[in-house]
Amino acid sequence: MQYKDFQGLKLSALGMGCMRLPLTDGEDAHIDEEATREMVAYAMEHGVNYYDTAWGYHNGNSELVMGRVLADYPRESFYLATKFPGYDVANMPKVKEIFAEQLKKLQVEYFDFYLIHNVCEKNINEYLDESFGIMDHLLEQKAAGRIRHLGFSAHGDIPTMRRFLEKYGEHMEFCQIQLNYMDWKLQDAEGKVKLLAEYGLPVWVMEPVRGGKLAQIDEADMAKLKALRPEADAPEWCFRFVQSVPEVVVTLSGMSNFEQLKANIATFSEDKPLSGEERAALLGVADDMVARTAVPCTACHYCTSHCPQELDIPKLLEMYNEACVTGGAGGFIPSMYVSTLPEDKRPSACIGCGSCAAVCPQGIDIPGALADFASRLAG
Repeated sequence: MQYKDFQGLKLSALGMGCMRLPLTDGEDAHIDEEATREMVAYAMEHGVNYYDTAWGYHNGNSELVMGRVLADYPRESFYLATKFPGYDVANMPKVKEIFAEQLKKLQVEYFDFYLIHNVCEKNINEYLDESFGIMDHLLEQKAAGRIRHLGFSAHGDIPTMRRFLEKYGEHMEFCQIQLNYMDWKLQDAEGKVKLLAEYGLPVWVMEPVRGGKLAQIDEADMAKLKALRPEADAPEWCFRFVQSVPEVVVTLSGMSNFEQLKANIATFSEDKPLSGEERAALLGVADDMVARTAVPCTACHYCTSHCPQELDIPKLLEMYNEACVTGGAGGFIPSMYVSTLPEDKRPSACIGCGSCAAVCPQGIDIPGALADFASRLAG
């Protein structure tokens, strides 16, 4: 196992994410505790010392199961992370009781790492509202030794992250972001890394394989990569890309079975970052993957001056592209963003007049894209 230095600690470069633990019957709330116990035993034996859970994972059962499983090991043998669940703004006034309950669920007296969970457009105003006392309470817990290191995770865009950092950056020690070779450009993970570097914050990585989407890719795309590293499979390319980002300390992987765990641990037994040529090829594959499903909006804004509804079409198309790449109903980030908009500024507010498409230099069927986006969001 490779290790990274963080404030005198040696953290395993691969952390076990506990959002996708093995299940007994396919129901997210029904964790296979025995299988989880076996996976943690193997992880411990092979040097994984970082375990990341959260209040809402597996309908609240991840913390309970991990508390029981990790109780078998000396407390100093692992680093434990969990999070304050502000992704649900109804939790904002409950920081004291939630924190106390998390200590009980996880059967510990302190958390090595505690995160303010999912800073995003939907909750940034509440997170910045001091009347909830969230930061005050967490800093009190840190002073009392019940939080060793305080950080935050973010799915929000860069302006939202900057707002949070301008307010609380002095108290933050690390940040967890979605980072993989597709989102390097699609979600501007590159820009987020640079923003965090401004504040001297190291990066924790979530979704390095984009929820499994990048674990298997198109044969033609894979052939381009095999020409450069014949021995590497698709997941390994994901992890080697992350290893090529020097600001990264811990990479979390939500491994849901023993085979994934063993393969990922084997990958992280070596540090083999990509060469410049390999990195360029991989980012080229990402561009091709996005281009096959997304619309080629360049954010020129010609459309906005012709929209009678005054929609922010470039931003909506950016979210539409994310929805197309994610598939299904469109994924968390587009639905989260649209939920922050007034009804008359959402994609469903498009009246289909075509004025935008008439001036689009890229020839995009904007009304069609917005209609499809609205349909995806409706499920």
